[in-house]
Amino acid sequence: MQKDRLGSLIHLHFIVFIYGFTAILGKLIAIDSLSLVWYRMGLASVFILVYIRVSKFQLRVTRKTLLWFTFAGIVVALHWVTFFWAIKVSTVSIALAMMSTGAFFTALIEPIVFKRKVIGYELFFGLLVIIGLYLIFRVESGYTQGMIIALVSAFLVAIFSIINAKLVKKHKPSIISFYELSLGTLFLTILLGVRGSFNTDFFVLMPSDWWYLIILSLICTSYAFIVSVKIMRVLTAYTVMLTNNLEPVYGILMAWAFFGTEEKMSPLFYVGALIILLTVIANGILKHKASNKQRRLKD
Repeated sequence: MQKDRLGSLIHLHFIVFIYGFTAILGKLIAIDSLSLVWYRMGLASVFILVYIRVSKFQLRVTRKTLLWFTFAGIVVALHWVTFFWAIKVSTVSIALAMMSTGAFFTALIEPIVFKRKVIGYELFFGLLVIIGLYLIFRVESGYTQGMIIALVSAFLVAIFSIINAKLVKKHKPSIISFYELSLGTLFLTILLGVRGSFNTDFFVLMPSDWWYLIILSLICTSYAFIVSVKIMRVLTAYTVMLTNNLEPVYGILMAWAFFGTEEKMSPLFYVGALIILLTVIANGILKHKASNKQRRLKD
């Protein structure tokens, strides 16, 4: 059992590393963010459909569930579009630092959705996040547009996470993923159609872009999602949550390796990013302790 846990923990770090690499691919792919996400979601939905057919899972769902899948698919599509847009108008480091606020937005939204009181330390951590953001905005004002877009993306991923936290209790993760990706692709197809983007040039990509898109959709989306679910059968949700917070760290380190001086920010940027990251981790630790305390009281 201990060997399985160690193997799963190493595998989890590899998955988080892959998530961080997603930002690098977004910078390397030449096409605009809307087209990029259309290809990513479309290809990934095909790959996951193959997995579902091989696994012989049932695809039928109720109309109400389909509506939730549609809403979640639109939210995740907009999240990815704004995420890659932020990368293209700023830097990988800026986008990933802003994405670290996703957990903070979740803490703000959860009391409304689940009708619970706001916890005192959440307000304190919220203040720390604002301080971290202030430092980053102050020293990297040239990337203000990218920072705002990335914050919108972080807010959208918080909404998406809360929706999926409810859906995953009743449906297989692969089924959820297939519907959300395919319906998100349909939503983007409508947007691109209205924009008049579907022409010959849209489907003529550089060979390197095709390879990057296949890696993005197959490995960074389909593979990472399915494997991360399997890992949770061995590791606790708490361990997975804390490890996932390393995504911006891995991503920023890879950005330095791939793009050099373009990704080197001022010292205060890293102070601000570190404040946000440590706040998110501390929030997770306190929530885990509170959850354990409630379980002990019930027992």
